[in-house]
Amino acid sequence: MREKVWDVDRLAARHRPEGQPVMHQNWGQLLFMHWRVKEELLRPLIPRKLLIDTFAGSAWLAITPFTMWGISAFPPFIPPVPGFSSMHELNVRTYVHFDGVPGVWFFSLDANSSAAVFAARTFFFLPYFNAEIDLKQYGNRIDYKLRREEDPASELRVSWAIGEQLPQAQPGSREFFLTERYCLYTAKHGELYRARIYHEPWLLQKAELIEFDSDLLAADGLPEQSGQPILHYAEKLAVDVWLLENLKA
Repeated sequence: MREKVWDVDRLAARHRPEGQPVMHQNWGQLLFMHWRVKEELLRPLIPRKLLIDTFAGSAWLAITPFTMWGISAFPPFIPPVPGFSSMHELNVRTYVHFDGVPGVWFFSLDANSSAAVFAARTFFFLPYFNAEIDLKQYGNRIDYKLRREEDPASELRVSWAIGEQLPQAQPGSREFFLTERYCLYTAKHGELYRARIYHEPWLLQKAELIEFDSDLLAADGLPEQSGQPILHYAEKLAVDVWLLENLKA
């Protein structure tokens, strides 16, 4: 198994996969909050078959709140399902790779749709939780509040101001490493799985943190982060999702 990811691998992951996706989603009002973290602190929480992806000598931990809409199943033209077509979501994540293919590992995902939580747990084996989530925008300010309804109980309150447009992230840059991710990894009963996603490159903007208070990391068994996070904002993005593939690692 390859132990290093090259820029060419990261670019290759952006190509649209073959076959038919199983779901379409729109993501928006999305904030990336990233902190550097020591790789050894994450290693016990991630399957050994996955290698932790690093940049500038560090692993990275992210909290990402956003909203979703236009969620529909493929083939095309299947109408959205009530209670499933839109929701707010938040994920806690890091970055991993398997055999040279970089992707995302989720420590937790929260959503305010019980139907979506059930489907993601059942078909994608993802650690979703039911939560009460409120998102409001006032001009260039967004207020986001979350209260997880399931154990381990946790809360988050974050507000940010949307800033100016950034140049498109280029391979080799920190912004590319942190945001341009085109698959997710998950595991069940010792088996490793990967699902591909496809979207256009992120159109990132600056963001300024106004307020942040959360115990989500502690609830997920992760080290608390006290420093100022690296922020990126994205207004909207259309995403297609493919079925899980058993990697038989």
